[in-house]
Formats: sequence, structure tokens, C-alpha cells
Amino acid sequence: MVQTREADVIVVGAGPGGSAAAYHLARHGLSVLLLEKSEFPREKVCGDGLTPRAVKQLIDMGVDTSEKAGWVRNRGLRVIGGGIRLELDWPDLASYPNYGLVRTRFDFDQMLATAATGAGATLLTSHNVSGPVLDAAGRVVGVTAQVGPGKERQEFRAPLVLACDGVSARFALALGMAKREDRPIGVAVRRYYRSAARQSDDYLESWLELRSPAPAQRGGGRSLREDELLPGYGWIFGMGDGRVNVGLGVLNSSSAFGKTNYRTMLTDWLSTTPDDWTMNDESYAEGPIQGAALPMGFNRVPHYTRGVMLIGDAGGMVNPFNGEGIAYAMESGTLAAEIAVHALARPAGPERERVLRHYPIELKARYGGYYRLGGWFVKLIGNPQVMKIATRHGMPHPMLMKFVLKLLANLTDPRGGDAMDRIINGLTRMAPAV
Repeated sequence: MVQTREADVIVVGAGPGGSAAAYHLARHGLSVLLLEKSEFPREKVCGDGLTPRAVKQLIDMGVDTSEKAGWVRNRGLRVIGGGIRLELDWPDLASYPNYGLVRTRFDFDQMLATAATGAGATLLTSHNVSGPVLDAAGRVVGVTAQVGPGKERQEFRAPLVLACDGVSARFALALGMAKREDRPIGVAVRRYYRSAARQSDDYLESWLELRSPAPAQRGGGRSLREDELLPGYGWIFGMGDGRVNVGLGVLNSSSAFGKTNYRTMLTDWLSTTPDDWTMNDESYAEGPIQGAALPMGFNRVPHYTRGVMLIGDAGGMVNPFNGEGIAYAMESGTLAAEIAVHALARPAGPERERVLRHYPIELKARYGGYYRLGGWFVKLIGNPQVMKIATRHGMPHPMLMKFVLKLLANLTDPRGGDAMDRIINGLTRMAPAV
């Protein structure tokens, strides 16, 4: 006999978006089941760097972001490209803190899930959600899950389901919601290395140009040719524990997308880094190179349908400008929770549906124009030569790069900001929403 358990809301996936949603739902007194297929702590492929947008979400959840609590703070972004190194501090804004953070995903997700349970949500791990439960009208009224090592089938019922199951978006796929091929997507690979020289840093580091040794150098000889320019961008984030997170991303606007061995590309790039960084030495590597897709620019819609809200990566909410996903997962989870609270306070039927249908409208208002700009940006930088020209002519101008940082990180004050904020906010309002 299949067991059935009921709640006000079922949240599928205890990543940052799911835990943020569960936290805010529970704080408002709703009964929440947070279903996670894995056990904590667990590894996730991630750059481990958090911008001030994500930091704000942590603060809103009551998370202690002090260094004493194990976080590594940073002042901003160091950009390397065109032969120039430029350090850009995070902007001083009323809307966001002026610092970023680094922390491994190995315990980050568990910390957020613990905050959600502290607010009253019920976390059930080793619960692999396998599909929706539908009523006679085709509306989702619950989920089925395979539970524990025996994969016993169990049913969970709720008037609302939040799909926060990441880039795989298995729940959305089970409802026939395929991703849109006309939206940007990226691939990122990363690896940890032990590096005494780079283990801590006041800045997140972004490489706008990646190079690999010229062919003659790979054979041991010395080449007069310039190192080869690789597609994509790279990062180096000091973890503060003797390790660095090193990775790269490639966008589908690049001709190399889907045709390149990204793991080889990573090691080729790292072979050009200084010896004392120990990133060109396999003996200093910790674990394999791992990769994941970055679904961008609302590449899966609608974000609400038939009793299901899509959150974060499941709804393709990664920022096309910088590949950031955690902040948008948490923001969309928080927004979904706010709307769900008001919807469930109304009787089932047209009144409740009117509120729930506001979720995709609000997402579009917040991010639609910005993501449209990001889509155009992705098409431009997919060409390494365009990136080369942009870095060579843009990097020597710190004021321009400060503007670029605000644009790429989506860090502006919506009202009362400076001239840069007003320009960026105006551009996002004028761009047709995706």
C-alpha cells in the first residue's frame, strides 16, 4: 500500500532556491515538505563564489555570514584580460551589502536546509521525486517519490508544488515542459587544487581571456607563436582552507560549444599559470574535473502552470552576463514563497489561480529586460576575437569597467542610485522582456 503524506506546499529539491522558498513559506506558518534526493552534506558543481546579491538573500534568511562562521569574504572582482589586471570593489549600494563570499557547496546547501527546518519546514532526504500526481483535470496535486535505499514508492499531496530540482528539471520534464533552444545556455567545469599561493584573496578573480600553450610548446620545444586564445572565461576563487576553486565556462554562442573537450581545455589553460600556484601540477589536484550546464535567460517556461512553480535553474534563471545562479535561485524561491502565502490564503479556484499566475508576471518584470540584454551580450562574446577586442579597448578604462561590473553583476539601486545605476536601470526597462 502506498503511503500518503500531506502538506500546504511541497518543495522538490533542497538546493539554495528550494531551501530559501521553504524557509520563507514556513516562517509564514505554512506546513512545508522539503524533499531532497541526496543526503547532506553533498558535493555540487559550483564556482563557490557569491556576489552581494546572494549575500543579501543569506542575510534575509538570518544566516551568519561572518568569517568566524566559516565564510571567506571578498571586496570585489579582479578582472584579467588584454594584458591588464584590474581590481574592482563591489559597489556601495543601499540595496545590497558591499561584500561577496566564498564557501564550498559541500556544506553550503546543508546550512540553508538547516535554516529552513529551523523556521519550521520538514526536510526529508533520500526522497527522489519521480513524478507528479494529477487530479482529473490534469492539475498537479502532489508528487510521488522513491524513498530510501529500497526505493519504496511514497506519495505526497499538497495544493501547490515548487519545482527546485536544478538544471535537470526532471519535474518540469515530467509535465512536458521542454527547454527553449532559442535561449542562452552555458557549460562550466571546475576543479579544486591545493595552492598555498592562491588559497586566500580579497577578490574573486575572473579571466576574460584564456590561453593554452602554442602547439610547439606542448611538445617541449619553444615556440615563437603567441599562446592560443581559447573560447570562454575562467575564474580562480581562493577557498581560505589551502585550496582554490578553478574553473571555466563556455557559452552556446561560441563555435566551440559542444565540440570541445572542456576538461582538456581547463588543464590547457592551467598549464600556462605560474608554477608556484601549483595549478599546473596534477599532484596538487583534489578530485576530478566536474562539469554542469548553466540554463540561462528563462530557458524553460511557463514558470507557473497547473499548480507548479519553477524556481531557479529549473526555470532557466542563471544570469547570462556572469553565469551566476545561486542568487537568482534564492530570489525566485523567496518571491514564489511570498506569492504562495497570499495564494493559499484564498479559496481554491479562480481567486487562488489569479494570485499564482502573478508569479511569472513578476519574474518577467524583475529580470525579463535584463536577461534580454544578457542574451545579446552572450551572442557578442561568444566570438573570442570580439572578446579580445572588447578587453583590449575596455580594460584600460577603470570607470567603464566599474560600469561593466555593475551591469554584469546586476548590482544597482533601483531608486536613488548614481548615474550608472540610472543608465543600467533604463536599459533594462527599455529592452523587450524575454
